[in-house]
Parts: sequence; C-alpha cells; structure tokens
Amino acid sequence: MMDALPISILLVEDNPGDVRLLRETLLLDGAKYNLANKPRLDEAIAALHACTYDVVLLDISLPDSHGIDTFNRLNEACPDIPIIVLTGNNDEEMALMSVQAGAQDYLVKGQVDTPLLVRAIRYAIERNRLRMAVRALSLTDELTGIYNRRGFVTFTEQHRKVANRSARGFLLIFADLDDMKVINDTYGHPQGDLALKSVAKLFRSAFREADIIARIGGDEFAVIAFEKDDFEDEIIRKRLVDMVTTLNSEGIHQFSISLSVGITRYDPLHPCSLDSLLASADRQMYDEKRHKKLSRVE
Repeated sequence: MMDALPISILLVEDNPGDVRLLRETLLLDGAKYNLANKPRLDEAIAALHACTYDVVLLDISLPDSHGIDTFNRLNEACPDIPIIVLTGNNDEEMALMSVQAGAQDYLVKGQVDTPLLVRAIRYAIERNRLRMAVRALSLTDELTGIYNRRGFVTFTEQHRKVANRSARGFLLIFADLDDMKVINDTYGHPQGDLALKSVAKLFRSAFREADIIARIGGDEFAVIAFEKDDFEDEIIRKRLVDMVTTLNSEGIHQFSISLSVGITRYDPLHPCSLDSLLASADRQMYDEKRHKKLSRVE
C-alpha cells in the first residue's frame, strides 16, 4: 500500500526558500516522504534516469529552462512519471497549458498548505497508476506479453525524440519466425502459439529490460536496443543464433525454431522516420530469408 512505504518525491526548484517551505509543509503530514531537490532541468532528468521517484514537483521557471518547454522536456525524457507543476501567481495560464500537455496537476506557490499538497501528490500518483494500467492493456500483445505494434510505435517514437536531443543512436532488430505456416499446418495452431511465445521469451532473455521488445505482426518481432559497447550488429546476431541453437537442442518442442534477422542503426545526426528504419531492417531480414531458401535448394 502507498501508506506503507515513504513516497519518493523529486522537487525541481532553484529557489532555496521555496524548497524549504515545501519541506516544512510535508513535515506537517503524518506520512513519510523522501524529498530530493534538483535546481536545474538537466540535473532533474539525469536524476530521474538514475533513480526511481513516485512523483515530480516541477517549477516551470528554472535557470536552464522556462515555460511550457520545461514540462515538455521533462515529460518527454520520463513519460511514465507523474508531474505536478509549481507556478507563481502570474503563471497560472502557463500551468494550465502544462496540464493540457499531460501534467497531473498544478499548484500555485504561496497558496499551498499541507492537505492540498498531500492530496495533489496522492491523487497524481494514483491517476498515473490507472493511466499506466490502461495503457499497458492497449499496448501489450495478449499472446506473448511483450508490446504489440501500437506499443512498439508509441515507445519508439518517444525514444527517437530523446535520441535526437541527446545525439545518441539506437539499434532496430527486426526478426521473422521462419516457417510459421508449416508449424501451424503440421502441428496445429496451439503449437504455433507456443512457437511465438518461445521467441518472445528468447528476446526477453537476449535483451535488456529497458529495451523495447515487441511482436509487431503475426510472426514478426522487433526490438529497439539502446546502444552499448557490447551491442554491435554481429554480436547481436551471434547471441540470437546461439540462443536459438540452445533452445532447439533442449528438445522441448515438436519443431525447430528458426529466425531471419535484419539489423539497422538509427543515427540521430541523420534522422529518419520509424517506417524508413523498419523498411531498411525488413529488407535485410528478407535477404537473409532468401539466402536460407537458396541454401536448402542447393
């Protein structure tokens, strides 16, 4: 339950007096709170990537950002965390714009007492939990439990914006389960479903929890892998081949799993659409599939 654990709050505020006032306001409540403060937007974004917070209290006028852009940049970097906007008496119109853009609520400095602040924090967290639960239902593939095409597009477009801003690329891995029709026709559709579940499980093991893993078509899978030193194209291909080989050697299926894979890189210095990126990886994947068929004929 929420009351059992301290609520972790990130306060993005550069005025020491306002920071002190908000700390004192929370102390008057009987619940426990862990309040961290960052005076700049860039520091706040770094903190949200490094630690887990339940809610953000955001002053939209900061030394390195001002106005609606402050909210948009923070929300773009960390879209799953509820944000309550803090504003001065003369900035209520800007605060309303933030709510229209996705902020959970806004509070006017100098008008905040303990019940109002606590209620706003708790409501923001609960509304966000409901929002995330509803979104998860619409963005998740029912059979495999990974993202569906809508979820893949939604989260990839969010990350593409972050990649453009940070000038840090990512890899798109596009994979097709070979001979899906043969599996269905020979062993039945329940076994075909099992094959799809097995591939989803394999991808979960092959990639990080933070990567975007999705089933985007009947037998098509896609992964957005955030760039690391050990995530070069050939390393990924070898890892997938080794994992498929191990899975098939275990003999737990009536059939063998085979994947055709295409990999392409998103370069933020030369941005392109997600459709273009998918088309490039798709061409590579079909080239590999054709080579496999030619090898069988020979």
